[in-house]
Amino acid sequence: MSVISIILVLIVAFLAGLDGILDQFQFHQPLVSCTLIGLATGHLEAGLMLGGGLQMIALGWANIGAAVAPDIALAGTAAAVILVKGGDFTKTGIGVAQAVAIPLAVAGLALTMIVRTISVGIVHGADAAAKKGNIRAVETAHYTALLLQGLRITLPIALLIALPTETVQAMLNAIPAWLKDGMTIGGGMVVAVGYAMVINMMATRETWPFFALGFVFAAVGDFTLIALGTIGVAIALIYLELSEKGGSGSGSGSGSGDPIGDILEDY
Repeated sequence: MSVISIILVLIVAFLAGLDGILDQFQFHQPLVSCTLIGLATGHLEAGLMLGGGLQMIALGWANIGAAVAPDIALAGTAAAVILVKGGDFTKTGIGVAQAVAIPLAVAGLALTMIVRTISVGIVHGADAAAKKGNIRAVETAHYTALLLQGLRITLPIALLIALPTETVQAMLNAIPAWLKDGMTIGGGMVVAVGYAMVINMMATRETWPFFALGFVFAAVGDFTLIALGTIGVAIALIYLELSEKGGSGSGSGSGSGDPIGDILEDY
Protein backbone atom coordinates (compact mmCIF):
# COMPACT_ATOMS: atom_id res chain seq x y z
CA MET A 1 0.00 0.00 0.00
CA SER A 2 1.10 3.54 -0.68
CA VAL A 3 1.64 6.09 2.07
CA ILE A 4 -1.60 7.88 1.19
CA SER A 5 -3.53 4.59 1.29
CA ILE A 6 -2.04 3.75 4.69
CA ILE A 7 -3.02 7.15 6.09
CA LEU A 8 -6.56 6.82 4.73
CA VAL A 9 -6.91 3.30 6.16
CA LEU A 10 -5.75 4.50 9.59
CA ILE A 11 -8.24 7.38 9.44
CA VAL A 12 -11.05 4.94 8.65
CA ALA A 13 -9.91 2.70 11.52
CA PHE A 14 -9.85 5.66 13.92
CA LEU A 15 -13.34 6.78 12.87
CA ALA A 16 -14.60 3.20 13.22
CA GLY A 17 -13.28 3.10 16.78
CA LEU A 18 -14.97 6.40 17.61
CA ASP A 19 -18.27 5.43 16.05
CA GLY A 20 -18.30 2.15 17.93
CA ILE A 21 -19.21 4.35 20.90
CA LEU A 22 -20.79 7.40 19.29
CA ASP A 23 -22.90 5.39 16.81
CA GLN A 24 -23.53 8.50 14.73
CA PHE A 25 -22.14 8.00 11.24
CA GLN A 26 -21.90 4.17 11.23
CA PHE A 27 -18.19 4.04 10.35
CA HIS A 28 -17.91 1.00 12.62
CA GLN A 29 -20.31 -1.02 10.49
CA PRO A 30 -18.38 -3.46 8.24
CA LEU A 31 -20.30 -2.41 5.15
CA VAL A 32 -18.97 1.13 5.62
CA SER A 33 -15.47 0.46 6.96
CA CYS A 34 -14.61 -2.35 4.52
CA THR A 35 -15.93 -0.38 1.56
CA LEU A 36 -13.93 2.71 2.53
CA ILE A 37 -10.75 0.68 3.04
CA GLY A 38 -11.32 -1.03 -0.30
CA LEU A 39 -11.76 2.38 -1.91
CA ALA A 40 -8.61 3.75 -0.24
CA THR A 41 -6.52 0.78 -1.40
CA GLY A 42 -7.93 0.52 -4.91
CA HIS A 43 -10.01 -2.62 -4.29
CA LEU A 44 -13.49 -1.17 -3.95
CA GLU A 45 -15.41 -4.19 -5.28
CA ALA A 46 -13.63 -6.67 -2.99
CA GLY A 47 -14.07 -4.35 0.00
CA LEU A 48 -17.76 -3.97 -0.72
CA MET A 49 -18.27 -7.72 -1.02
CA LEU A 50 -16.37 -8.37 2.21
CA GLY A 51 -18.27 -5.64 4.05
CA GLY A 52 -21.61 -6.93 2.81
CA GLY A 53 -20.88 -10.43 4.06
CA LEU A 54 -19.63 -9.23 7.44
CA GLN A 55 -22.61 -6.91 7.77
CA MET A 56 -24.95 -9.87 7.53
CA ILE A 57 -23.06 -11.44 10.44
CA ALA A 58 -23.00 -8.21 12.47
CA LEU A 59 -26.76 -7.76 12.11
CA GLY A 60 -27.22 -10.52 14.65
CA TRP A 61 -24.84 -8.94 17.19
CA ALA A 62 -26.19 -6.63 19.86
CA ASN A 63 -25.25 -5.46 23.35
CA ILE A 64 -27.73 -6.91 25.82
CA GLY A 65 -27.42 -5.59 29.36
CA ALA A 66 -23.87 -6.08 30.57
CA ALA A 67 -23.13 -8.56 27.76
CA VAL A 68 -21.03 -6.80 25.12
CA ALA A 69 -21.27 -8.01 21.52
CA PRO A 70 -18.12 -8.88 19.54
CA ASP A 71 -16.19 -5.88 18.24
CA ILE A 72 -17.47 -5.35 14.71
CA ALA A 73 -15.26 -2.27 14.23
CA LEU A 74 -12.06 -4.28 14.66
CA ALA A 75 -13.50 -7.22 12.75
CA GLY A 76 -14.36 -5.17 9.67
CA THR A 77 -11.23 -3.04 9.47
CA ALA A 78 -8.80 -5.87 10.26
CA ALA A 79 -10.46 -8.27 7.82
CA ALA A 80 -10.28 -5.64 5.07
CA VAL A 81 -6.57 -5.04 5.68
CA ILE A 82 -5.88 -8.79 5.70
CA LEU A 83 -7.79 -9.16 2.44
CA VAL A 84 -5.83 -6.35 0.78
CA LYS A 85 -2.44 -7.55 1.99
CA GLY A 86 -3.28 -11.15 1.15
CA GLY A 87 -3.91 -10.20 -2.47
CA ASP A 88 -6.57 -12.88 -3.04
CA PHE A 89 -9.74 -11.09 -4.08
CA THR A 90 -11.57 -14.19 -5.24
CA LYS A 91 -14.58 -15.66 -3.48
CA THR A 92 -12.28 -17.95 -1.51
CA GLY A 93 -10.06 -15.09 -0.38
CA ILE A 94 -13.04 -13.03 0.73
CA GLY A 95 -14.48 -16.04 2.55
CA VAL A 96 -11.21 -16.59 4.43
CA ALA A 97 -11.12 -12.90 5.41
CA GLN A 98 -14.70 -13.18 6.70
CA ALA A 99 -13.84 -16.25 8.73
CA VAL A 100 -10.74 -14.59 10.20
CA ALA A 101 -12.85 -11.57 11.17
CA ILE A 102 -14.94 -13.59 13.64
CA PRO A 103 -12.11 -14.52 16.07
CA LEU A 104 -10.73 -10.99 15.63
CA ALA A 105 -14.09 -9.60 16.73
CA VAL A 106 -14.01 -11.77 19.85
CA ALA A 107 -10.40 -10.79 20.56
CA GLY A 108 -11.45 -7.16 20.23
CA LEU A 109 -13.53 -7.60 23.37
CA ALA A 110 -10.30 -7.71 25.39
CA LEU A 111 -9.28 -4.32 24.02
CA THR A 112 -12.76 -3.02 24.71
CA MET A 113 -12.56 -4.14 28.32
CA ILE A 114 -9.17 -2.46 28.76
CA VAL A 115 -10.31 0.83 27.27
CA ARG A 116 -13.57 0.88 29.22
CA THR A 117 -11.75 0.10 32.45
CA ILE A 118 -9.46 3.07 31.84
CA SER A 119 -12.49 5.18 30.93
CA VAL A 120 -13.99 4.51 34.36
CA GLY A 121 -11.07 6.37 35.95
CA ILE A 122 -11.41 9.16 33.38
CA VAL A 123 -15.10 9.54 34.22
CA HIS A 124 -14.33 9.79 37.92
CA GLY A 125 -11.82 12.51 37.08
CA ALA A 126 -14.50 14.31 35.07
CA ASP A 127 -16.89 14.08 38.02
CA ALA A 128 -14.30 15.61 40.32
CA ALA A 129 -13.65 18.39 37.82
CA ALA A 130 -17.39 19.04 37.46
CA LYS A 131 -17.72 19.49 41.22
CA LYS A 132 -15.05 22.19 41.02
CA GLY A 133 -16.72 23.82 38.03
CA ASN A 134 -13.77 23.05 35.77
CA ILE A 135 -15.60 22.63 32.47
CA ARG A 136 -12.41 22.51 30.42
CA ALA A 137 -11.20 19.49 32.41
CA VAL A 138 -14.54 17.77 31.85
CA GLU A 139 -14.27 18.34 28.11
CA THR A 140 -10.68 17.08 28.14
CA ALA A 141 -11.81 13.90 29.90
CA HIS A 142 -14.46 13.28 27.25
CA TYR A 143 -12.04 13.82 24.38
CA THR A 144 -9.43 11.61 26.05
CA ALA A 145 -11.91 8.75 26.41
CA LEU A 146 -12.93 9.13 22.75
CA LEU A 147 -9.27 9.20 21.71
CA LEU A 148 -8.73 5.88 23.48
CA GLN A 149 -11.68 4.40 21.64
CA GLY A 150 -10.20 5.46 18.32
CA LEU A 151 -6.76 4.14 19.20
CA ARG A 152 -8.34 0.84 20.25
CA ILE A 153 -8.87 0.10 16.56
CA THR A 154 -6.12 2.20 15.00
CA LEU A 155 -3.18 0.58 16.81
CA PRO A 156 -4.04 -3.05 15.87
CA ILE A 157 -4.63 -1.97 12.27
CA ALA A 158 -1.29 -0.15 12.24
CA LEU A 159 0.40 -3.35 13.43
CA LEU A 160 -1.29 -5.33 10.67
CA ILE A 161 -0.18 -2.80 8.08
CA ALA A 162 3.37 -2.91 9.46
CA LEU A 163 3.55 -6.63 8.76
CA PRO A 164 5.29 -7.32 5.45
CA THR A 165 2.91 -8.27 2.68
CA GLU A 166 4.94 -11.41 2.04
CA THR A 167 4.42 -12.50 5.65
CA VAL A 168 0.66 -12.09 5.46
CA GLN A 169 0.50 -13.89 2.12
CA ALA A 170 2.68 -16.71 3.44
CA MET A 171 0.42 -17.12 6.47
CA LEU A 172 -2.69 -17.24 4.29
CA ASN A 173 -1.07 -19.57 1.77
CA ALA A 174 -0.08 -21.90 4.60
CA ILE A 175 -3.77 -22.58 5.25
CA PRO A 176 -4.67 -25.91 3.59
CA ALA A 177 -7.19 -25.82 0.76
CA TRP A 178 -9.69 -27.95 2.68
CA LEU A 179 -9.54 -25.53 5.62
CA LYS A 180 -10.02 -22.53 3.33
CA ASP A 181 -13.08 -24.19 1.79
CA GLY A 182 -14.40 -25.00 5.26
CA MET A 183 -13.85 -21.42 6.43
CA THR A 184 -15.68 -20.11 3.37
CA ILE A 185 -18.64 -22.43 3.99
CA GLY A 186 -18.64 -21.70 7.72
CA GLY A 187 -18.56 -17.96 7.07
CA GLY A 188 -21.55 -18.31 4.77
CA MET A 189 -23.43 -20.26 7.43
CA VAL A 190 -22.75 -17.56 10.03
CA VAL A 191 -24.03 -14.95 7.58
CA ALA A 192 -27.23 -16.96 7.12
CA VAL A 193 -27.71 -17.30 10.88
CA GLY A 194 -27.21 -13.58 11.45
CA TYR A 195 -29.67 -12.71 8.69
CA ALA A 196 -32.18 -15.23 10.04
CA MET A 197 -32.01 -13.59 13.49
CA VAL A 198 -32.77 -10.22 11.93
CA ILE A 199 -35.66 -11.64 9.90
CA ASN A 200 -37.06 -13.21 13.06
CA MET A 201 -37.11 -9.79 14.72
CA MET A 202 -38.54 -7.79 11.81
CA ALA A 203 -40.84 -10.37 10.19
CA THR A 204 -44.30 -8.79 9.99
CA ARG A 205 -47.14 -8.96 7.55
CA GLU A 206 -46.18 -5.53 6.20
CA THR A 207 -42.51 -6.30 5.50
CA TRP A 208 -42.75 -9.82 4.05
CA PRO A 209 -43.84 -8.63 0.55
CA PHE A 210 -40.80 -6.36 0.30
CA PHE A 211 -38.57 -9.14 1.57
CA ALA A 212 -39.86 -11.48 -1.15
CA LEU A 213 -39.40 -8.80 -3.82
CA GLY A 214 -35.80 -8.34 -2.73
CA PHE A 215 -35.04 -12.00 -3.32
CA VAL A 216 -36.71 -11.90 -6.74
CA PHE A 217 -34.78 -8.84 -7.88
CA ALA A 218 -31.49 -10.20 -6.50
CA ALA A 219 -31.98 -13.42 -8.48
CA VAL A 220 -32.08 -11.52 -11.77
CA GLY A 221 -28.49 -11.45 -12.98
CA ASP A 222 -28.97 -8.49 -15.32
CA PHE A 223 -29.47 -6.06 -12.43
CA THR A 224 -26.38 -4.16 -11.33
CA LEU A 225 -25.81 -2.94 -7.77
CA ILE A 226 -26.90 0.54 -8.84
CA ALA A 227 -30.12 -0.87 -10.30
CA LEU A 228 -30.83 -2.86 -7.12
CA GLY A 229 -30.14 0.22 -5.02
CA THR A 230 -32.52 2.27 -7.17
CA ILE A 231 -35.21 -0.38 -6.77
CA GLY A 232 -34.69 -0.35 -3.00
CA VAL A 233 -35.03 3.44 -2.83
CA ALA A 234 -38.16 3.30 -5.01
CA ILE A 235 -39.75 0.66 -2.75
CA ALA A 236 -38.91 2.75 0.31
CA LEU A 237 -40.56 5.81 -1.25
CA ILE A 238 -43.64 3.75 -2.14
CA TYR A 239 -43.80 2.53 1.46
CA LEU A 240 -43.61 6.07 2.81
CA GLU A 241 -46.27 7.28 0.38
CA LEU A 242 -48.64 4.47 1.37
CA SER A 243 -47.95 5.21 5.03
CA GLU A 244 -48.94 8.86 4.60
CA LYS A 245 -52.08 8.00 2.65
CA GLY A 246 -53.05 5.31 5.11
CA GLY A 247 -52.58 7.67 8.06
CA SER A 248 -54.60 10.51 6.51
CA GLY A 249 -57.38 8.32 5.20
CA SER A 250 -58.41 6.73 8.48
CA GLY A 251 -60.53 8.36 11.14
CA SER A 252 -59.26 9.54 14.49
CA GLY A 253 -60.73 6.59 16.34
CA SER A 254 -60.33 3.90 13.70
CA GLY A 255 -57.44 1.88 12.39
CA SER A 256 -54.98 -0.44 14.02
CA GLY A 257 -52.22 2.13 14.28
CA ASP A 258 -50.40 0.47 11.36
CA PRO A 259 -51.20 2.43 8.15
CA ILE A 260 -49.74 -0.16 5.80
CA GLY A 261 -51.62 -2.92 7.60
CA ASP A 262 -54.87 -0.97 7.27
CA ILE A 263 -54.32 -0.49 3.54
CA LEU A 264 -53.60 -4.17 3.02
CA GLU A 265 -56.71 -5.07 5.02
CA ASP A 266 -58.81 -2.92 2.67
CA TYR A 267 -57.72 -5.13 -0.21
